Amino acid sequence: QVQLVESGGGLVQAGGSLRLSCAASGSIFNINYMGWFRQAPGKQRELVATITSGGSTNYADSVKGRFTISRVNAKNTVYLQMNSLKPEDTAVYYCNAARITSAQILNYWGQGTQVTVSS
Repeated sequence: QVQLVESGGGLVQAGGSLRLSCAASGSIFNINYMGWFRQAPGKQRELVATITSGGSTNYADSVKGRFTISRVNAKNTVYLQMNSLKPEDTAVYYCNAARITSAQILNYWGQGTQVTVSS
């Protein structure tokens, strides 16, 4: 099992910045991807950004140029730096870790942290 604990959410004005952190513990060997997803009220959960164990990143078009995902392997922690925040970024942000085996993809989730951007 993998445990993920997020922190860093909060209330910020449009144009402001926040940094989310996600600390992983437990059976964290062979975690292929870590990333952030978000879910706004009445909407499906959507991918925000991912980072591989080798450091390759992927972003949703809506956050490219504004958000940066990074990880510190020694701390088993992944970060999401969010700049130029917009009201439409308001959502619960979930940390995700994925382990890909020959038979399946195992996904682990954090409890979520609320990000609210006021206009």
